[in-house]
Amino acid sequence: MSTEQFRSVLGNFASGVTIITANRENVPFGLAANSFTSVSLDPPLVSFCAAHSSTTYPHIRATGRFCVNVLADDQGDLALLFARRDADRFSDTKTVDSPLGSPILDGALAWLDCVIEQEHLAGDHDIVVGRVLHAYVDTDRSPLLYFRGKFTIV
Repeated sequence: MSTEQFRSVLGNFASGVTIITANRENVPFGLAANSFTSVSLDPPLVSFCAAHSSTTYPHIRATGRFCVNVLADDQGDLALLFARRDADRFSDTKTVDSPLGSPILDGALAWLDCVIEQEHLAGDHDIVVGRVLHAYVDTDRSPLLYFRGKFTIV
C-alpha cells in the first residue's frame, strides 16, 4: 500500500482537533494533534502521537506535563497556526495557565491537564500517554472536526 493510499483512507475517519501545550521555563510551546484519544477511565489516561521530526515535542517532553486543548468549531484558524512549523504560535494567542502550569487556549471547548505517564515508539511517531489530573468542558459549544483534509463542524 502506498503512503498516499493510506493517508486517503485515514482521511475518511473524522477526528477532533487538539492543541497540545506546555510551558518550559516560562516559554509556551504547542503543537496541533488530531491523533488524540482516550485510553483508560481508571486511571484516567489519554494519548496523542508526536512525530519524531517535531521540534516542539522535545520541549513538551522536558516539562513532564501537557495540556490537551480541544478546539471549538470556530477555532480553525488557531489549528492552522499551530500546524505551521515556522509560526510564532503564541504572539497573538490568549492563554491562561492550567493548574499544572500549561497554557489553556482562550475559547477551547475543553481541556485536560496531564502528566506524562508513558511513551511508546511507533514508526515515525511517539505515542505519548498522559494521566489526566484536571479537566474542563464547555457543554454549550461544538467541536472542530477534521475530515477529508478539511475542517468541518457538527
